[in-house]
Amino acid sequence: MATPTLVKGARAARSTIALKLLMAVSGLVFIGYLLLHMYGNLKVFAGHDAFNEYAHHLRTFGEPMLPYTGLLWIIRLVLIVALVAHVASFVALAARASKARTQKYAVKKNIASTLSSRTMRWGGVALFIFVVWHLIHFTIGKVNPAGGPTNDPYNLMVDSFSLWWMTVIYLLALVALGLHLHHGTWSALQTLGLTGNARARARAKRLGVVIAVLIAGGFALVPLSVLFGLVD
Repeated sequence: MATPTLVKGARAARSTIALKLLMAVSGLVFIGYLLLHMYGNLKVFAGHDAFNEYAHHLRTFGEPMLPYTGLLWIIRLVLIVALVAHVASFVALAARASKARTQKYAVKKNIASTLSSRTMRWGGVALFIFVVWHLIHFTIGKVNPAGGPTNDPYNLMVDSFSLWWMTVIYLLALVALGLHLHHGTWSALQTLGLTGNARARARAKRLGVVIAVLIAGGFALVPLSVLFGLVD
C-alpha cells in the first residue's frame, strides 16, 4: 500500500518547483547564446572580410570531425530543446496559476510589478514571431528586402538595415527582448535561490538591468550603425 503524502499538495508543489527550475535553466541557456550571437554580430565593425570569415568559420568549425554546418546544427538542436522546455514550462505554470485564481479567496494586487514583468507573456509571443522572421531573413530563406543578392552575409545585413523600416522592426524586437531579459534574469536567479536576502535581491535586480542593456544595446548597435552610415 502506498504511503500517503503527509502534506496536502506537496507533489504539486514539487512539480511546480521543477517547472520553474526548467524554465530558469532554459532561459539561462538563451542568455548564453545571445551573448555569443551578439559577439558575432559585432564583428561587423571589423569590416566586410572579418564578418564574412566569422560567418564561414561557424559553418566549417570542427571539420573534418564535424560535417559542414555541424556546429550550427548542434547549437540549433540545443536551442530547440531549450525553447520547447521554456515554452512548455511557461504554459504549464500559467495554466496552474489560472486554475488557482478560480478559487474563492482574496488575492492582494501586486502594486510593485514592473513593466517588464507585466509584458512577459505577450513579449515572449512577439519574440517568438520575430525569431521566425529573423531565421527566414538571415538563415533559412535569406531574404534581401532591398532586392539585392543574398549570398554575402555582410552585404545582406547592410542592405537590410539601410532600410529605415527594417531597422525599426529590429529595434522594437530588441525593446521586447530587453524587457524579457530584465525580468527573466531576476526570475531565474530567484528560482535558483540566489535572492535570499535584501542585498542578493538588489544584486539580482542590477544584474537583470545589466544583462538587458548589454544584450539589447549590443544588438542595436549594428542596425543603428548601418542606418546612420557608420557601417557600409
